[in-house]
Amino acid sequence: MQAFLLVFLGAGIGGSLRHGVNLLALRHAGSDFPYGTLFINVAGSFAMGLLAAWFASKAGASTEQPVKLFLMTGVLGGFTTFSAFSLETMALWERGEIGAAAFYVILSVILSLLGLVAGMALVRSLA
Repeated sequence: MQAFLLVFLGAGIGGSLRHGVNLLALRHAGSDFPYGTLFINVAGSFAMGLLAAWFASKAGASTEQPVKLFLMTGVLGGFTTFSAFSLETMALWERGEIGAAAFYVILSVILSLLGLVAGMALVRSLA
C-alpha cells in the first residue's frame, strides 16, 4: 500500500509540474507548436537518465526502492510517460536488442497515434 501512495503523491507533483510548464510555454512561445510538451518529454527523459544511472550505480540498495517509486514512477510518470518509454527503449538497445528497440519505437508511435484516432472517431460517431 505504501508503494501505491508514493506513486500517487509523486504523480500528482509531476502532473502539476507538467501543467505549469505547459502554461509557461503557452504564455512565452504561443500555441503554434507544442513547445511545452517537447520540453517536458526531453527534460523528463534527461531526468530519467540521471536517476536510472544514479540508482544503477547503487545497485542492491533496497532502501532506495521507495525513492525510485516516488521519483521515477511517480513524479516523472506524472510529468511525462515519454521518460519511461525512453528508458525502456535504451534498456533494449543496451542489451543489444536493437531490432526490438526499433520495433518498440515504431510500434509505440504508430499504435499510440492509431489509438488516439480510434478514440476520437468513437466519440465523434456517438455525438
